Amino acid sequence: MNVEGVAPILSVSSLEDSFAWFEKLAWEKRWDYGDPPDFGAVGNGMFEIFLCLDCQGGRANEDDNDGGTWMSWFVASPAEVDAAYALALQNGLIVTEPPTDKPWNLRECHIRHPDGHTFRIGAAIGEERDVPTEVRKAGAPLRIERVDVPVRLEKRIAALLHDLAAHKRMSLASCLEETLLHTFERMGHGVASPHTRKTLDYIQELKKKHGIDYDSHASYRFVER
Repeated sequence: MNVEGVAPILSVSSLEDSFAWFEKLAWEKRWDYGDPPDFGAVGNGMFEIFLCLDCQGGRANEDDNDGGTWMSWFVASPAEVDAAYALALQNGLIVTEPPTDKPWNLRECHIRHPDGHTFRIGAAIGEERDVPTEVRKAGAPLRIERVDVPVRLEKRIAALLHDLAAHKRMSLASCLEETLLHTFERMGHGVASPHTRKTLDYIQELKKKHGIDYDSHASYRFVER
């Protein structure tokens, strides 16, 4: 079995209210289904959560702090955990735990949906904060020293890199290092890519978003204004 995606399903008491609730935390309504709608999805980047009206799962009542579905959302940095907490307070959402540094090297805050679902928003702290979750177990940490490099990038490429780093839950520096390290290795008749097919598809969307209409050899033709 080769799983290419996972979408949790939450039972909600109101689709429209849930769409509005998630939008306050920077998720967007992706679609709804039915007449009237009784199923839908919200999304953030490549991730989606399905919402089902009064079915497919349980909910918690107001007095049940551990009921409903619990879900972890991983963000790029501890600062983003604090920003999510501030956004929740600004929009009057229920916060069951403010940002707290946990002994398992995550900074977390807990935000509760009106139907009792709890979302743990977390980011790695300490030495592992720039390491993507999916590769954290690849080997022992490598102690390095980073240096400032005077680099100027084409404006649209820089914008794409910022979006890509956020998409991959990496710092901009880590995203660039990953890309460079892969291009230093041969694979077949080309170089190895650090990106999955889905990420490459997402990069094509980012190229359209930022108006990148030139190919991979264009850098030889760049002339700065």
